Amino acid sequence: MCGLCGFTGEIIDRDQRSNEVIKTMTDKITHRGPDSSGFFVNEDIAMGFRRLSIIDLEAGDQPIYNEDKTLVLTFNGEIYNYRELREELLAKGHVFATHADSEVLIHGFEEWQEGLLDRLRGMFGFAIWNTVDKTLFVARDFFGIKPMHYAMVGDHFVYGSEIKSILEFPGFEKKFNYDTLNNYLSFQYAVPPQTFFEGVYCLMPGHYLWYKDGKITTTRYWEAVFQPDPSMTEKQAVDKIAAVFENSVNTHKISDVEVGCFLSSGVDSSYVSTYFADQKTFTVGFDFGEKYNEISWAKRLSEKIGVDHHYKIITSEEFWGNIKKVQYHMDQPLADPSCIALYFVSKLASEHVKVVLSGEGADELFGGYTIYNEPRVFKSYRKLPQSVRTWLRKTVQKSKKSFRGQSFITRGEYPTNESFIGNAKMFSMEDKRRLLKEPKYATRPQTITRPYYERVKHLDDVTRMQYLDINLWMVGDILLKADRMSMANSLELRVPFLDKEVFKVAATIPTHLRVNKENTKYAMRKAALRRMPIETAEKEKLGFPVPTRVWLRDKQYYTIVKEAFTSDIAKKFFHTEELVGYLDDHFHGLRDYSRRIWTLFIFLVWYEIYFEDGKHMEGDVPDFKGR
Repeated sequence: MCGLCGFTGEIIDRDQRSNEVIKTMTDKITHRGPDSSGFFVNEDIAMGFRRLSIIDLEAGDQPIYNEDKTLVLTFNGEIYNYRELREELLAKGHVFATHADSEVLIHGFEEWQEGLLDRLRGMFGFAIWNTVDKTLFVARDFFGIKPMHYAMVGDHFVYGSEIKSILEFPGFEKKFNYDTLNNYLSFQYAVPPQTFFEGVYCLMPGHYLWYKDGKITTTRYWEAVFQPDPSMTEKQAVDKIAAVFENSVNTHKISDVEVGCFLSSGVDSSYVSTYFADQKTFTVGFDFGEKYNEISWAKRLSEKIGVDHHYKIITSEEFWGNIKKVQYHMDQPLADPSCIALYFVSKLASEHVKVVLSGEGADELFGGYTIYNEPRVFKSYRKLPQSVRTWLRKTVQKSKKSFRGQSFITRGEYPTNESFIGNAKMFSMEDKRRLLKEPKYATRPQTITRPYYERVKHLDDVTRMQYLDINLWMVGDILLKADRMSMANSLELRVPFLDKEVFKVAATIPTHLRVNKENTKYAMRKAALRRMPIETAEKEKLGFPVPTRVWLRDKQYYTIVKEAFTSDIAKKFFHTEELVGYLDDHFHGLRDYSRRIWTLFIFLVWYEIYFEDGKHMEGDVPDFKGR
């Protein structure tokens, strides 16, 4: 795993030159590749690279060139079928200088151009410069496992694995993107391709980009298309999943260094871990009871499957003391508190291995989230007239106290394509208008989700929800935190569920074998059951849960958040009395507003770091200095 960045054109002035600028940009992402660095600089382009050595440890440094050095590559990721592609390219006459998977890309691009992408199996973000026609090709993997960002700064095209590299480019004017704040308040993450920095974009998954003659052209080359096969039996589904997943895990374990595995108590990572006998697994938890601590579950499974289990209890002080550091590494605010737990489990794993496998993607591909039950649960309720459902929702929302059935009435008001925007749905339009100092920026999140629903309007509601999550939630939350938190600890994280071959099978599983009355991820759990105890295969998903709702009813942490909510930074964006109202109601036990509070708090922490020169050092006292 590595990091890359670069820019087109040349910088020559009294203070800085291209080679100095690209080194500064590359130094910003040293954590992505502490083993070595590499550069290609001429009057047309500057390309920087940081390497974390995984395959061909001695000869895999970058940039990498083709035979006549007319093509130059920097690459972040892993190509799991590189050996087969290498043999094919050798047969076509290509000459290789290394055994690294990265060299397959440069020769493959020379042979097939954009067609190379259809042949790849892996995760990647890479850039190829053509020294002859002076064009730049940039590509991102199918699901968006590896990141890629870009911007135009004057006449320069600037790109990087992380936004913090782009921010270092001279002449880049850092401006806050208010539209992204509006979306963040709905989704809890920056909805791609927008970012919180005006003019900086995320290259979407399954897309490539050409930069030619000063123009940017992006093209989608792959899409997660579901084609459920209603004739498939349960046994056929389970057999197919078991076979393709075993192949994927074994493929993802290819490495010249030791590979470990994250392990929570849920079925996803547990299923992966069953292929790690005599190897290492890693778990973290909190000292707040079993609800927030999966270590005992993970230990019991580790004993049964014979793995070397490592774990850590995260203290409250450690968690709060690292919030700023985590948000610095995230580049953009992410209101998913599990990203901090993921930081700690990555740190733990990095003390033992360089590569880990994890269970991301199983829920999106195989229908694992509990919310995917809603189309079935609300089927009868949604037959009531819309006006009646709206009246019921408005009535229950007037209540200051929570009661059983309140959430059902609120969530059941609208059809799936209007009610479901993803696994997180933070603030409504009415909420945002009350909160924002500039309510003109408040828009309905359905303006973003509607085009995705339209593309799969012929499919059932559960499949449409999965499609939406694959394109938005998984990219903006799940994979963002997986990449940033592992890379913050110089650890390569691989996700065998997010494999093209696995998706080919997942796409055909009929809906009733994904989600039914018995369980979510139904067929996948049956496949996992062949390798693990039933109590693990059937266990409800937790995934490194974090006790934010408990902390926010503790005076110490209530005070930290209240200081942020009444700060000058908060006053720039919000009516602070609304923020404090959420906090006080939660503190006094009137409502559980923990997720809303965390969404607002994390944004303010992030803004202080990136726009107010806030500190982000490890062990920083978790106060708020935005006054």
